[in-house]
Amino acid sequence: MMATQNREDALPFDLAGRRVLIYSLGLEGRDLARFMLARGAAVTISDTRGEAQLAAAGAAAPEGVERVVSGQDLLDPAGFDLVAVSQSVLRYNPALIRARELGIPFTSQMRLFLQLCRGRVIGITGSSGKSTTTALVAAMASEAGIRFVSGGNIGTESILGRLDEIDAGTTVILEISHTQLQYTDRSPAIAAITNVTPNHLDQFSWDEYVGLKRNILHYQQAGDSAILNADDPTSRPLMAAVKGRLVRTSIDGEVPGDGAWLEDSRVLVRAGRLAHALCDQEAIRLRGRHNLSNVVMAAAIGAEAGFPREAMQRAIASFHGVPHRLEVAGTALGATWVNDSIATSPERAMAGLNAFTEPVILLLGGREKNLPLDGLQQLARTRCRAVICFGEARNAFAEALRAVVPNTRVVETLEDAVGAAAGAVRPGDVVLLSPAGTSFDAYPSFEVRGEHFRALVRALPGFSPEVPP
Repeated sequence: MMATQNREDALPFDLAGRRVLIYSLGLEGRDLARFMLARGAAVTISDTRGEAQLAAAGAAAPEGVERVVSGQDLLDPAGFDLVAVSQSVLRYNPALIRARELGIPFTSQMRLFLQLCRGRVIGITGSSGKSTTTALVAAMASEAGIRFVSGGNIGTESILGRLDEIDAGTTVILEISHTQLQYTDRSPAIAAITNVTPNHLDQFSWDEYVGLKRNILHYQQAGDSAILNADDPTSRPLMAAVKGRLVRTSIDGEVPGDGAWLEDSRVLVRAGRLAHALCDQEAIRLRGRHNLSNVVMAAAIGAEAGFPREAMQRAIASFHGVPHRLEVAGTALGATWVNDSIATSPERAMAGLNAFTEPVILLLGGREKNLPLDGLQQLARTRCRAVICFGEARNAFAEALRAVVPNTRVVETLEDAVGAAAGAVRPGDVVLLSPAGTSFDAYPSFEVRGEHFRALVRALPGFSPEVPP
């Protein structure tokens, strides 16, 4: 079981009448504000974004918030009783350093949820694949007909607002990001790490980043389970620190002990001494080797959670993926247009490229994270017929790719990139938006960027939403 008090006394004090400062008016900040207001706190919200940016993001303060301070550095916490932090505010932010100096306690949405949640928690993190894995595990739970709640870093629903509907018989399936793990002091009963690869190195050092991913395991106890990817070189050393049951996954061959793996085009699962074939590879509707790894990880999680095998099989066979992750936006001009806006790192863009055998026109752009491009360069050399670079990082991406893909162009916006691809496309091509950069140069999220891409594709001549066989 998860080591948690499961009571409101996990809070530092009674919130009634207390002055609470919330950093960020994003989804998590609004969820925190509603939670604090419902318990009688006086709430102030501070966000560095200006009014126009907040309006564009649809970020409106919940009714009852006393004050919103925007368009400037985060408000000094002096005089407040508690600071509540969105994951977008990093732990070394000067405002949080100041709170520590003043002895003001601080918390976060995920920290509070794990402290107060009464259900069994399955937590899934990783550099890539965590959203797909989380969604597939939720689909398995749905097919199994059990009571469950899914959320965290996936979706747009409040998680603190759902605490009252969760009891000891509820399974809670959470995607948890490394930035959410900055502030947690509890671990899920079943904790899974899909992989740990270079990412977000514009925010943290590599050792810090690995340490944040490791944090999902840190507070586990002997009765808990850790599910780790044996194919991932960074995850393998973490196995020695597992305090409870170790479950391994692999798509390269059989794993020792309990786990799930791919063998002879079948997904096999073992708990105890017996291994069972869960499904054939041909039943998996997701493209790409990385998605095979996600399915095997989800199978291991589902088996560890005790989901019936038949329910897991049905979920895998009917699962088409989640939006903005190798999502086919439609066909136009004889080509298939694919929305992989979630690919905010070169490693994710490489996974996208590896999902296709057709000639690819790759759309790269956004804001870069100072990550190495060597692997993407080598793969693009053989996989890309053309590369179109857009956004803030367009020149940096073009400089790196032009040497290996002579047909590399630079444009300013995503709209320009779609127009350039439409002019260069040939029948049978795949036009792949797999940007390798974040959306924050032009969009509030990768989802908004992906939605814009979908709209641009729908406007192309001869567009059809039909997915080719």
